[in-house]
Amino acid sequence: MSDAVIETIDTADGPFTLVAADGAVLASGWTDDRAAVLGRIHASLRPAAVRDGETGAGEAVRAYYDGDLAAIDTVAVRQRATALQARGWEALRRIRPGAPLSYTDFAAALGAPSAVRAAASICARNAPALFVPCHRVLRGDGSLGGFAWGLDVKRSLLRREAAQRPTA
Repeated sequence: MSDAVIETIDTADGPFTLVAADGAVLASGWTDDRAAVLGRIHASLRPAAVRDGETGAGEAVRAYYDGDLAAIDTVAVRQRATALQARGWEALRRIRPGAPLSYTDFAAALGAPSAVRAAASICARNAPALFVPCHRVLRGDGSLGGFAWGLDVKRSLLRREAAQRPTA
């Protein structure tokens, strides 16, 4: 893998740091702690060197926060995954903004309705947050559940998406 680029941008939910290499986001999250973001990258994908710069994906983040919720949909991501994780991360990218699923519904969408814990684990292990929108999965009772970057960020993202939900 070539060297990675790391970029931190300001958002309405605080600093957002993303790491990209070879045109794909490897990890991202709402923090300016670069080590925390780099630590989410699977060891087999972790770059040997990281330099400051623009990732290209930062523009999609800015567009998302400016109201273009679909801007994040086509950003390439790369994660190391089991077959179930890969299906899960693909399924997360298909959840429409403003229409979150429960962990139970998410497990059913994966074709494994009894694998609710596995579905939750898929969300917890997701490194490129926002681009793979694990924040769109809730507990069965509608409560937020967990989120690596804090429940305040998750709540804010869900409110933004509900308020700007695309009609198409």
